[in-house]
Amino acid sequence: MKRKYIFLFIAILGVAYTWYYNIQYFSSNEEASLVHFFELAQSNFAGKSFGADLSVVVLTFFVWYIPDARKLKVKGWWVLIPLTFLIAIAFTFPLYLYLRERTLELNK
Repeated sequence: MKRKYIFLFIAILGVAYTWYYNIQYFSSNEEASLVHFFELAQSNFAGKSFGADLSVVVLTFFVWYIPDARKLKVKGWWVLIPLTFLIAIAFTFPLYLYLRERTLELNK
């Protein structure tokens, strides 16, 4: 199996895994809102640790992937910026790796 398809599978897993819990939150919580969601995520040190960790991962991803995508001329790379915040870094990071592998393959 080509590595790009592994990245694509991980991207699908990333959106399914994270959004399974997002849907659980929004369907089971009477106070469901984005503000409440982030308040809960920051309500203890464990949640704050995950938030800090993800913030550093997202920042590192952007610092690396934006110049990389421009250099390689990856089509549609810019759409991953809003999708990172609207869906999940667990989706956009492996999706970028898929797009990158596909671009490298096409440019051989």
